[in-house]
Amino acid sequence: MRKGELTRHAILERATALASRHGLEGVTIGRLSRELRLSKSGLFAHFRSKDAMQVQVLRFAGERFVEQVVRPSLEAARGEPRVRELLERWLAWERSRTVPGGCLFVAAAVELDDRPGEARDELVRLQRDWLDFIATCCRKAMSEEHFAPTTDPDQFAHDLNAIMLGYHQASRLLHDPAAEPLARAAFEARLAAARARPPVSRRRSARVARGRSTAAERRAS
Repeated sequence: MRKGELTRHAILERATALASRHGLEGVTIGRLSRELRLSKSGLFAHFRSKDAMQVQVLRFAGERFVEQVVRPSLEAARGEPRVRELLERWLAWERSRTVPGGCLFVAAAVELDDRPGEARDELVRLQRDWLDFIATCCRKAMSEEHFAPTTDPDQFAHDLNAIMLGYHQASRLLHDPAAEPLARAAFEARLAAARARPPVSRRRSARVARGRSTAAERRAS
């Protein structure tokens, strides 16, 4: 990596950490100049404008998210194990040094939801990619027969994302010590709802077997 690329990487790394704590609007050329001890003109040469810098910060954070959450999740076995790994990796991301103030995308959504522009467009793209990834993991779980064939992948993605958003608020805003146990309980409930039930014939056979076992125990007594 060339010196200019190393400098740019260092700038984006610091800017991403700052944005997770102070929001995108809290990351200014002046603040970065003081934090990194670089001239404002040097920083301006890298980004040209505050809006361009915000887009680059989101893009950089998105790349880190893929490295720390998406790719490691793909190393888990297809199906429910991968969905479980996805949650674990997201929780680790929420606590990572990359975003010391918590998930940057959650904070940015509040800032940009009603503010049209390139930064909002970039955040929307990243969020859609994330929901699509969760939905794809759900479909894999369905193909592995871990989830019922009637499971709606888009609904599952929405619900899992909502659990993560709820955890972020409970943990970061409310400082609720039960934030993680509550999130995990909600996650397990969602998995239970999606999990495939055994075929009717197998359930009937199981009931018959239990009935025979009970009858045999009565005769023995």
